[in-house]
Amino acid sequence: MNIHEYQAKDILNGYFIPVPRGRVALTADQVERAAKEMGGHCVIKAQIYAGGRGKAGGVKLVQHPEQAQEFGKELFGKKLITPQTGPEGLRVRRILIEEAVEIAREFYLSITLDRESSRFCLIASAEGGIDIEEVARNSPDKIHLLNIDPFTGLQPFQARKIAIALGLTGTVCEDCVELIQNLYRCALEKDCLLIEINPLVETKAGWLMAMDAKINFDDNAMFRHREYPDMLDYSQLDPLEISAGKYDLSYIKLTGNVGCMVNGAGLAMATLDVLKEFGAEPANFLDVGGGSTREKVAEAFKIILQDCDVRGVFVNIFGGIMRCDVIAQGIIEAASEVQCRLPIVVRMDGSTVEEGKKLLLESGLNVQIGENLGDGASKIVAMLLKKTVA
Repeated sequence: MNIHEYQAKDILNGYFIPVPRGRVALTADQVERAAKEMGGHCVIKAQIYAGGRGKAGGVKLVQHPEQAQEFGKELFGKKLITPQTGPEGLRVRRILIEEAVEIAREFYLSITLDRESSRFCLIASAEGGIDIEEVARNSPDKIHLLNIDPFTGLQPFQARKIAIALGLTGTVCEDCVELIQNLYRCALEKDCLLIEINPLVETKAGWLMAMDAKINFDDNAMFRHREYPDMLDYSQLDPLEISAGKYDLSYIKLTGNVGCMVNGAGLAMATLDVLKEFGAEPANFLDVGGGSTREKVAEAFKIILQDCDVRGVFVNIFGGIMRCDVIAQGIIEAASEVQCRLPIVVRMDGSTVEEGKKLLLESGLNVQIGENLGDGASKIVAMLLKKTVA
């Protein structure tokens, strides 16, 4: 789960990590009023669920409130396109106005979950800022990594080693040690997958300050944090992903034209790979889970069909906990409700598989049965090709 920069900074401030004074605006007039509160000389920052806003024209230093208002008018409703948004971009609905800070040095600091070691990993660099990706790619020796032992936690001497590696000395070094430890405490207590400060700056007055912040929460820990759903900005999410979330479906929109419905994340990823091998482009990742009901399968199928890019549907199901006839009933119910005429290929195996196949073949839908994963992938490609030629 993503949140906006201003929300992330509110959280960091609660862990005694200094952030610039700021206000959030929903209109251009509010931008002007906030700029006046900051003395006119301030930074205007578009709030979207993506990085790279500065290079996309979403961040600007202004010198007076009227200039802030004009930039706010320009930003509100604008789609920002960055490497993290994809070509469709994200529309600006909120703007953060912050005091301008005199910066002496910039650093990069983050804590993220390293899935290979199953530990939090602290990442730091003295080359912080908008080009940190280039630093990581071209000068990996300037990136400092520390895997944190979950039993001992982040020790002060480890945080001090990172601070010294960043070139900090004296009281600023000790401030950095405390900041790093607070950041780790925040990651643990808030169930974060990622906390990123880029840049962390040393001001000319000798203070450390988080000038930008990004936080991603672990969706699996939402039950421990009832306030998190209220923090979501639904305007930043794909409408189909919102619908899928209501039914506890794992759905991610992709760029292809073959809608996919699979049970099990591993099987879903394998399905996407095999479709690509056969020359198809998946339109989505959709995992209905291992113990879905007919109603849940029907809703999942309808979500796929709501995607206007979908030209055909590939269903790949292993009926272990879930019975194949239940899957078939859900598909038939959803396809009939929306009068689906798209080509459908279903590859299923497991419990009550013959009953499921019989239901599908007698349904009157434009459906074929795949005997295995490869056969199913080849059939949906052939059906789409035939439809294109026709």
